[in-house]
Amino acid sequence: MKKNIIIKNALISVFDKTGIIEFSKSLVQKKINLFSTSGTQKILKSSGIKSKNISEYTNIPEILNGRVKTLHHKIYAGILARSEKDQDVIDNYNITQMDLVIINFYPFLETVNKKKLNSNDIIEAIDIGGPTIVRAAAKNYEYITVVTTPNDYNNIIKEMDNNNNKISQKTRLKLAYIALQYVFNYDFNIVKHFSDLINNDINNNSNILPKYLNYIFKKKNNLIYGENKHQKAGLYINLSQNYNVTQIQGKTLSYNNVSDSDIAISCIREFNEPACVIVKHGNPCGAAISKDHYSAYLSAYNSDSTSAFGGIIAFNRTLKKRAAKTIINQQFVELIIAPNITNEALEIFSQKQNLRVLKYHNESIKKDELNIKSINGAFLIQTNCFNHIENIDWKIVSEKKPTEKEICDALFALKIVKYLKSNAVVYVRDLTTISIGAGQTSRIDAIKIAITKANEKKISLKKTIIASDAFFPFRDSIETIANQGTSCIIQPGGSIRDQEIISSVNQYNISMIFTNKRYFKH
Repeated sequence: MKKNIIIKNALISVFDKTGIIEFSKSLVQKKINLFSTSGTQKILKSSGIKSKNISEYTNIPEILNGRVKTLHHKIYAGILARSEKDQDVIDNYNITQMDLVIINFYPFLETVNKKKLNSNDIIEAIDIGGPTIVRAAAKNYEYITVVTTPNDYNNIIKEMDNNNNKISQKTRLKLAYIALQYVFNYDFNIVKHFSDLINNDINNNSNILPKYLNYIFKKKNNLIYGENKHQKAGLYINLSQNYNVTQIQGKTLSYNNVSDSDIAISCIREFNEPACVIVKHGNPCGAAISKDHYSAYLSAYNSDSTSAFGGIIAFNRTLKKRAAKTIINQQFVELIIAPNITNEALEIFSQKQNLRVLKYHNESIKKDELNIKSINGAFLIQTNCFNHIENIDWKIVSEKKPTEKEICDALFALKIVKYLKSNAVVYVRDLTTISIGAGQTSRIDAIKIAITKANEKKISLKKTIIASDAFFPFRDSIETIANQGTSCIIQPGGSIRDQEIISSVNQYNISMIFTNKRYFKH
């Protein structure tokens, strides 16, 4: 293996011209011969930098409107040649052995994302020669250096300055890896585009879950630890989707911080009105809608101030000074999330250096996004559970009809219960959570926990509505609910004992709504 390779000849073919003039001038100063494609040569020439056009070198012009310009054996032989093994071939065919390749491709993903482009424009953005050159150079990294990102230009020049125009084997290997990853990402976007074309062409549900999952994940940053301190963790973003969450204050996030934040953001996006959701250990523990964030926070906090300790607080509007000051004075909080935060509020939060503060872009969740869950040796894939809950398909099954106020509370309750770990129930009154029972192996236990928590806080459950994430299998749940004075129940229905449950609510003069939609969460 060659330890150090002196740079004598460089091939340059770049679509992204960032920094290429300065880089090329440095190469020329080092007496390095430059070869370039026509587009790159034009840019270099405009700055007085001489280079030899590869068409002149191969004696074949660029053809097919630029579709073919680097596909020639003299170019690839010059990249793939091994000096001690292939010198006879190099001499016989007058091949110039390349020592440095600087290359990047047509911007395929950016072209796909542009509006008002037809399919021909997108197809023409598929680079052919570029990826082939990168593969050749990376394959022959023992003899050649390949550079695909302008971020590496300065480091290359510095190393050459310190080593008499030589690049070390360690650097060549690292750059080869970066280049191959660049090709991999590029090819992935092309494959995904063709996959989307096929799925859009075949308009049926069988293609919602693809046979092959074409995702690339890139590490955004390390996390302070995993679910427990002895576990390592990192945040990886899906390059085919937007991750629009930014930390603007506080110490490094933990695995649990990110997980809980995702639940909080998903839940708070359910509401159009000013709302606050407090999440603790993967479950909303308090939530409210009000006229402003200050009062929404107070209601959410007071619904379960014990669980709110050390929780995550999320808002769906600009967070202002009054709410920020109240939060800091009232409780210990791990993390605060909002789509926007005023400078006055940030000044207050800055007094708590360890307090993590996140901003998120309050955009709609795409219905076709897939949820991915890791299991041993495999992944579970499902479509997103996010949907705008509406009452147009609800069915009132009880003799007693719910009031308009109860229907509003029922709608609010459903938007909370769908983010609670199953089995789960939530008691709601006046667009505020009153008590929550979640993560139980039986529904009656979830109800009993919610009742116990309300009793401990000396909070009455009279005239509340209760939402359940799945149907009630037995009437014992209804009897327990009725004893607390609940006036309305909303649940999916679908049990073989539905008629028995309906008879029970009629007996206790409780209104009941069937939604025909279950919200299990595991």
